[in-house]
Amino acid sequence: MAKMVRATCAFCPPGEAGSIMYIAGEQNIAAHQDCLLFSSGFVESEEHNPDNLDIRFDVASVLKELRRGKRLVCNFCREKGATVGCEERACRRSYHYFCALCDDAAIQTDEDNGVYRVFCPKHDPGNRTNHYDAANKRRRRALKSSTITEQMSTEETAEENNLRILQRKNRHKVRIDFLRKCKQAGLLDDIFEEMLDTLHLAQEKLMDDNTSETEYEETVMSLFDCGLFENILTNIHSGTEEKIQELLESRKRLDNKIELLQDLKEVILPTQENTASTSSTVSE
Repeated sequence: MAKMVRATCAFCPPGEAGSIMYIAGEQNIAAHQDCLLFSSGFVESEEHNPDNLDIRFDVASVLKELRRGKRLVCNFCREKGATVGCEERACRRSYHYFCALCDDAAIQTDEDNGVYRVFCPKHDPGNRTNHYDAANKRRRRALKSSTITEQMSTEETAEENNLRILQRKNRHKVRIDFLRKCKQAGLLDDIFEEMLDTLHLAQEKLMDDNTSETEYEETVMSLFDCGLFENILTNIHSGTEEKIQELLESRKRLDNKIELLQDLKEVILPTQENTASTSSTVSE
């Protein structure tokens, strides 16, 4: 597999951050080492050897990450090609690597273990006590709030219930009108591309064996909380019984055919001698 060729900027002083680049002449590609290392969907070559950095990146992997970046808009400069995503699970901010530095994003590097992570300023681990504990507290409050709401709903009057339904309809109308305006402004494609990118990152985390148990659980919870994932699974589950019935009907038809073939197989055909004798009798 073709590899990116390692090079150093001739104008940078030795050891300058960002001076190391990788080049693929035939593909007309040049990329900073840090831009590659911190890209969220990018991995180093399986043949990577710390003693030979010339075979650190595959050209095919770089091209794939470039294609992914064409759909991602940088939170800092608002240009596409932002392949460096915030490591916070729920955050949708993406950057170009050097734009992340300009936006005061937190950079975490562990070269020995191949860890290269970026956190946007809002989710800088140095500015929060314990994000996962906070998330768990929010979920517990949500569950408690849900229980209280159920108890209160039994005491609601018919008038209050009608008012709540009217408010829900108004919220739906506002959302529908908002999406129609997005469509008129030509923003729907960008919205759905953002949704697809978010789902793609969630898929990568679920497929990655190195994803932590906490991150895995929170990714699953976020998919179910959005409603879309659960609706898809519900549709698949509801269609299972119909599929089973179709297969049973198909098996019944096959069983009937097999039975007919077995009956046909047991029929004794007249031998050639009997056939000749019959023909002779007819001639006489």
